[in-house]
Amino acid sequence: MATIALAGITLGLIASFHCVGMCGPLVMALPVGHLSRWRQVIAVMLYNTGRVFTYTLLGLLLGLAGRRLYLAGWQQWLSVCLGLLLLLPALYILVGKRNLQPKWLSGLQWRLQLLMARFIGSQQPLAHLGLGALNGLLPCGMVYLATAGTLGMQQVGDSVLFMFFFGAGTWPAMFAIGLFGLRIKMSFRQQIKRGMPYLLAFFAVLFILRGLNLGIPFISPVLPQAPGQVVSCHE
Repeated sequence: MATIALAGITLGLIASFHCVGMCGPLVMALPVGHLSRWRQVIAVMLYNTGRVFTYTLLGLLLGLAGRRLYLAGWQQWLSVCLGLLLLLPALYILVGKRNLQPKWLSGLQWRLQLLMARFIGSQQPLAHLGLGALNGLLPCGMVYLATAGTLGMQQVGDSVLFMFFFGAGTWPAMFAIGLFGLRIKMSFRQQIKRGMPYLLAFFAVLFILRGLNLGIPFISPVLPQAPGQVVSCHE
């Protein structure tokens, strides 16, 4: 459990740079300027709690799916396929110099942004919680990377724990932006955007190596096989 938690919070801290660059303007748009300082703290905490809740829920759902794939004996191929799914769009962006986002994903993002606009205009305290929960569903390369990792885990609890600590790792940076309104330069955002496909490609290669069972400690360990079916002696 400690290893899973450490991996999740480490990836979350790495993802913070992406969150600051891409989600910083949204966080600074939180309707907290009219509140007292303590209420601002509570509002920003609720917002980040909503994000972490969504990440944890995704960990539960994908953990259940990953568990079924593990029991079916597909864990090794799953890791390779996930690596390819991450590598192809990364190469498309690097080689083609274009963003790759399916129309259905753009439609989802648009609908989520409409819902988020309603929460931003609301004066209800729990609106910040809902806004954070919706933010956790926005298309994000780092969230894709984290959720891809959960599908290869053997236990559902590990997936939930990993995604919880992934969200916790992003908390400090996002809390600071929401509370202190740190300004993010456009040049920094562009640097984050340019570096994202390289990071995706790096982790994609790790997923592929992990699925190849090369016996390399920490990089490509031999994946445990799913438990075999119980043979009945009464048939």
